[in-house]
Amino acid sequence: MIDAHKAGEKFRELVDILAALRGPQGCPWDREQNEASIADYFLEEVYEALDALREGDREALAEELGDVLMEVVFLARFAEEKGEFTVADALDGINRKMVRRHPHVFGGEKAESAERVLDAWVRRKKEEKGRSSYFEGISSHAPALLAALQIGNRAAAFGFDWPSAAEAMKKAHEELGELEEAMGADDPARIEEELGDCFVALANVARKLKMNPEFALRRGNAKFIRRFTELEAALAAEGKGPGRATLEDMEAVWERIKT
Repeated sequence: MIDAHKAGEKFRELVDILAALRGPQGCPWDREQNEASIADYFLEEVYEALDALREGDREALAEELGDVLMEVVFLARFAEEKGEFTVADALDGINRKMVRRHPHVFGGEKAESAERVLDAWVRRKKEEKGRSSYFEGISSHAPALLAALQIGNRAAAFGFDWPSAAEAMKKAHEELGELEEAMGADDPARIEEELGDCFVALANVARKLKMNPEFALRRGNAKFIRRFTELEAALAAEGKGPGRATLEDMEAVWERIKT
């Protein structure tokens, strides 16, 4: 394991490598890339790092974090080539921001809890950026459940929040009831609206439970795929391929897999 104090040296090496790849004698593929194409790779690497994190694979996580850093430097390289800013400017900006937004560590303020720290962070961010609303700045490209979590956090920082997860769950039940009513009225527009309200309500339940709804849904998706793969194998063993098993057959196997 490399000494952590050599991080700056290794980062400088990465910056030089990307500069060489983009240079006149560099790699034809890297020289053809632009901000739009690398943005797609950047998002892909972030999700791969999240997968390694959730799976607890530390070796893979180290590799994927390196890939994420590479994409960050790549994106900063485009800006440097245009004379806009350098990766050093980006690092200087985040260093100053972290110090400024943690006065309870680098200044004389006191923080009573993590919740107070988060509330203060949201307020300072709003003041620094001159935003008129707590909700300005939420990315339109963020996954919808993650955005719902961010919206809930900002509403809570404003003081608009449920006192507990149980109270938030009551709201979720209320929204589910309204969705059932909309379905009964066979009103597609209202159904979509109420369905969206249900997702927002459940995201707030997750927030009050100190969980990330995006991660919870990803785990739910993975579990469904795993169980369905077992379902396919079980039905194939019984000679029942696609279209040959009844819904009752599939439900019986599904329940067996769950238990």
